Amino acid sequence: MKIGARPLAVLAIVIAAGFARLGFWQLSRLSDRRALNAELASRAVAPALPVSQLPADTANAHYRRVSVDGAYDYANEIMLTLRSREGSPGVNIVTPVRRPGTDTALLVVRGWVYAPDGMTVNLDRWREGAQVHGHGFVETFPPPRTGADQSPTHSNAYRWLNRVALEKRFQYPLAPFYVVLTSQSSDSGQNVPPRLSVPPMDEGPHQSYAIQWFSFAAISIIGMTLFIRRK
Repeated sequence: MKIGARPLAVLAIVIAAGFARLGFWQLSRLSDRRALNAELASRAVAPALPVSQLPADTANAHYRRVSVDGAYDYANEIMLTLRSREGSPGVNIVTPVRRPGTDTALLVVRGWVYAPDGMTVNLDRWREGAQVHGHGFVETFPPPRTGADQSPTHSNAYRWLNRVALEKRFQYPLAPFYVVLTSQSSDSGQNVPPRLSVPPMDEGPHQSYAIQWFSFAAISIIGMTLFIRRK
């Protein structure tokens, strides 16, 4: 059964239109992502707010600059394992901060230190004082994941932060976000871990996906045109 040129052309146009629509959808998502990145970037350079003044919605608090004041709870300090920096393995040191006037503690990522196995660090060496008076930016807890978050061989080593599990371990409530410390008024001496910086804003794969869909649309039209001409 032979199919005429006109139905084939219509089919090619329909397919190309579908691919083009997907391409424009990806461009729309790229535009939304850029707008969000611009908003997050503006939060990261805005004047610092006290943690108590942050919006209740963690999405609106994300990346906002904050001031942190309180007492370090080194007894409940943990590590985030397998964190690389400039190609070197290490860990992020996470210390709860007990704030005056509330029983809710705040997790603070104090910085990154080198660890050859990405898991083992002498945390006593990196204690930088009893109190914290510094600035940082807000990060949100990751969504629930499958698998064990805690290392089976290192009791204070974690693969990611699980707020519910950590509240059970610490025996006190935690704020619904954590803070990455970027500076502290008493930053001095060799026991201060290198601070982390605001990560670069990622636009995601939307632009490459859009190019891919537009390419498929062009291939559909060009391929069908060449096929009809040969016939």
